[in-house]
Amino acid sequence: MTGVPLVFDSPIQDAISSIQFAPQSNNLLISSWDSCLRLYDVNGSVLRLEASSEASLLDCCFQNELVGFSAGSDGSVRRYDFHSGTSEVVGNHDDLSICVGYSNETCQVISVGLDNKILAWDTRMEKELLCLVNVGSEVQSLSLSGFEMMVAVGRSVYVYDLRNLAKSIPSKKSDMDVNIKCISSVPHSRGFAVGSVDGRVALEMSSSSDSNDIRYMFRCHPKSTEKRLHLVSVNDIVFNTLMDSAFYTGDNEGYVIGWDAQSRKRLFELPRYPNSISSLSINNKGQLLAVASSYTYQEAKERYSSNIHTTN
Repeated sequence: MTGVPLVFDSPIQDAISSIQFAPQSNNLLISSWDSCLRLYDVNGSVLRLEASSEASLLDCCFQNELVGFSAGSDGSVRRYDFHSGTSEVVGNHDDLSICVGYSNETCQVISVGLDNKILAWDTRMEKELLCLVNVGSEVQSLSLSGFEMMVAVGRSVYVYDLRNLAKSIPSKKSDMDVNIKCISSVPHSRGFAVGSVDGRVALEMSSSSDSNDIRYMFRCHPKSTEKRLHLVSVNDIVFNTLMDSAFYTGDNEGYVIGWDAQSRKRLFELPRYPNSISSLSINNKGQLLAVASSYTYQEAKERYSSNIHTTN
């Protein structure tokens, strides 16, 4: 596998919080702590948009090829029109807004914040708050799939029906005995994978036949020669959009590893990156993996640099 760094005329000045490929193209949306949202054309190796704001940007997502959203440290959820280059605030949390996602099925933009609230807006309605759910605890990560929303809270996973957010709050206790760092839903199926702060991944995938259900947990790195466990946070997990059984993990020591959920085997391990892996994204054809190597404010020994590579 070959990796190519993205080239910027003006380097990203702070930590990269999130990268997301567009729904249909190889445009990459990049949010960072330097208060800028960037839209990068990977095919053309050119920056299409750089929109600044007053707050650090902690997450981002696409609505479609022309519209995106960001979550800000000032609590704001901001909408961007890539064609006109304009942006506007959709709504606000009472504390940092840390995750944002968009559902094609319900036309909702959904965010979670450190105020322990989940907010949802219908993009077909002018800035009208559709739903507010108080989780009561700090949400670490958010993932959307079909009509389901999954959020990681402590050691648990909460699954919501986007069509009935206010009433349906079933929870699923994961196998983790430590806090969950990230969650990723399985595309085109029911299930999810969570990564922990101590280097483990727990996977749940359901099928029409109970005998084919998958549920297990593993460590991304085995014990070292000194018999010590590799206790490093798994910062992000992404599933291949065309191969549901293939997924990728990125951790706080710069390792990116590909896995096969069905065979429970490691597919590959990329050469170690110089910094933590803050975010991963796979393009819509499942052929291009984007890797954000950046400090994440989790470790004192992290290097103060931010880079993005794409790997075929």
